[in-house]
Amino acid sequence: MDVQKKSPIDEFFSPQGPLNDCLDNYQLREEQVEMAKSVSHAIAKKKSLVVEAGTGVGKTFAYLYPALLRGGKVVISTATKNLQDQLFFSDIPKIREALKISVKVNILKGRSNYICKLRMENTNQEGLFFNKDDAKYLHSIKAFSDSSDTGEISEISKIPENSSIWPLVTSTKENCLGQDCEFYKDCFLVKARKEALESEVLIVNHHLFFADFVLKDAELSEILPKANTVIFDEAHQVPLVASFFLGQFISSSQIINLIQDCQQSFIKYPDTLKILDTLALELQDNIFELKKLISSSSARLNIDHLQDYDSFKKSYESLIEKLNLLESVLSKHSEENAELQKLFDRSSELNIKINSWLRGDDQNSIYWLEVFARTIQFNATPISVAEQFKKFQDKAESAWIFTSATLAINGSFDHFTNLLGLENSKTHYLKSPFNFSENAFLYVPKEMPDPKDELFNIVLVKRAIPLIKASKGRAFILATSLKSMEEISALLKDEFEKNQIKYPVLTQGDGPKSDLLNQFKKYGNAVLIGSLSFWEGIDVRGPMLSLVMIDKLPFQSPGDPVFESKIKLLSEEGKNAFISMQLPEAIIKLKQGVGRLIRDDYDKGVMVICDKRIIDKSYGIKIWKSLPPFKRTRNENAIINFLEELE
Repeated sequence: MDVQKKSPIDEFFSPQGPLNDCLDNYQLREEQVEMAKSVSHAIAKKKSLVVEAGTGVGKTFAYLYPALLRGGKVVISTATKNLQDQLFFSDIPKIREALKISVKVNILKGRSNYICKLRMENTNQEGLFFNKDDAKYLHSIKAFSDSSDTGEISEISKIPENSSIWPLVTSTKENCLGQDCEFYKDCFLVKARKEALESEVLIVNHHLFFADFVLKDAELSEILPKANTVIFDEAHQVPLVASFFLGQFISSSQIINLIQDCQQSFIKYPDTLKILDTLALELQDNIFELKKLISSSSARLNIDHLQDYDSFKKSYESLIEKLNLLESVLSKHSEENAELQKLFDRSSELNIKINSWLRGDDQNSIYWLEVFARTIQFNATPISVAEQFKKFQDKAESAWIFTSATLAINGSFDHFTNLLGLENSKTHYLKSPFNFSENAFLYVPKEMPDPKDELFNIVLVKRAIPLIKASKGRAFILATSLKSMEEISALLKDEFEKNQIKYPVLTQGDGPKSDLLNQFKKYGNAVLIGSLSFWEGIDVRGPMLSLVMIDKLPFQSPGDPVFESKIKLLSEEGKNAFISMQLPEAIIKLKQGVGRLIRDDYDKGVMVICDKRIIDKSYGIKIWKSLPPFKRTRNENAIINFLEELE
């Protein structure tokens, strides 16, 4: 009797295969083998593949094996530093060991992660600091720079990440002199990019990938190597990042930074410096006036929502006049040296963008404002990135792999593929191999008020107390907004104090994210309350996390200017904006939050969604059918009994 010969992929992932020899507690997962075969086929045919791989499939090994085996240049883009580090320090070395091959791997970061020797020396000579600590920090940075091979600022752990010294010793695309710089041959960024071009596997993040995408499109530069295979892990974030980089923005900080750089560069030109000093004060006053004219009640708003558009326009045109004067002043010195030429070029580019924004030149973009504590950002966001992204894909003769645990809506990839113009891509839906129906409950509490009710958080905390007691702490409460998070945290602390409940309560903002997670694991009985930044990229395995509560379905705020404009446009086209955009995006976000609960084969726990719309609304069935196959109940006693029986 003939025995069907196993494929190399089957052999590699078999319990007796080479991967088993390199991993502790390795288990064969049929879903992982399926994904590896799909990825291998896409790479061989240079096609696009979109894969949802549920938690536990082991998607990194499923794409790394065929990508490394087939050779060529591979670019892997991720959304988080955690995954970058996991790939570089753990997953790729294990795959290399299993395959017994030598592969050169590098992580490339954005330019703000590397010391700029020119700016560091200029800052040292000029001695212009924002505070006393800067001078002290500069000595440490100089000593590090003199001895470092990489120049990566993350290696200087003693200086805070938010220190005001960093912009003074790192460069931006605008102020980098490139080959005209006296330190070009020893530039840390140039060295990092050279190594990136020479590497066989390059790990980047989505922001850097699309920054390079824009440069390539403009035929200005090529940071990333021309890849045979491009893999987007955590691909659910790609459409948002793409829309940011394929649009345009100008911030008041860019204007201030330009004029400050001009002042520093013209110290030896006293007459010009006097003009620049006056202009700097006028620009700062102009920006302050613009901020006053923007409604303080909204940090993000469409340009046509300004309360006094005429006054805003007048002030904005005054800003343009001052920038025209700046460009005129710089033009007189632009040919004297590379540094002054660069300042003139920056001024010209800024002028073009600032004029274009007010006119609203691109009919396919949404024009809006974002106000921060000290700056205003003028944004032009494309309505759709699908056409641009598809053109870029067509130019690159590569295989494109998009994967995440959250790409499909009830098994359909239409929403994701439409956003990126991937309608002709092959799709593959792989469920999680974990036993949700035995190990986990989905619980929707009864008698919850409407999510808009002012009593909602009070009732939520009342419902949470018996569950937290039954689970002995070991809980996440995930809120859809910072306001709700803070209110829930305050209410929970009050209830704990009244009822003499001793479980620690940790709240996002009390410290760095990594520190809060370490504390949560160390306590073993804590309650961690977070907002949307805690909905993904968090991996707490085992009995230390048994309960995850989500306050509301994560629908996008209707006040968001980009979202609001897209809804209006869809409605004008006769489409149902809720079904075609709002609901799919909420489901994908919800799937991310739900994914925090069950992280391995042995995890057990309860997922609580406190929003009754998942039961009461007709669209609710589409939501819970998109979630893992939990046991479902509305019986509080059943949940309490289940939690009390856990270890």
